Amino acid sequence: MKITSYYPVIMTNDVPATADFYQRHLRFEALFTAEWYVHLQSTLDERVTLAILDGSHHTIPERGRGRASGLLLNFEVEDPDALYAEFQAAGLPILLTLRDEDFGQRHFITADPNGVLIDVIKPIPPTAEYAAQFHASAVPA
Repeated sequence: MKITSYYPVIMTNDVPATADFYQRHLRFEALFTAEWYVHLQSTLDERVTLAILDGSHHTIPERGRGRASGLLLNFEVEDPDALYAEFQAAGLPILLTLRDEDFGQRHFITADPNGVLIDVIKPIPPTAEYAAQFHASAVPA
């Protein structure tokens, strides 16, 4: 089997507000817009896509209908410090302040209007203890 694409789909009861959040704060643009579904693509990298779906839409099996729960989206960026300042200025909730982690990340966590956690990350060199846990080809530089 060859996978040709992969992207998360956030189920929500407010498609327009959720799509607007990702467009305004994470620089996505809409490639397809319907009342019940918006397909977004990063304006900075066409390979990065995300979809927003009305969680009560008839195409979702009834037992799967609802809204996002227990979801964390990671966005690797070049400059988390700049986004941190931008998100603070926009009044977004900061659930984990900007910090360096021993396991090799500089990051912070915010949330979208549905409570989906957004982890904004820049890989950094891990401590020696954590570096030993990485596969040799995957150690952040």
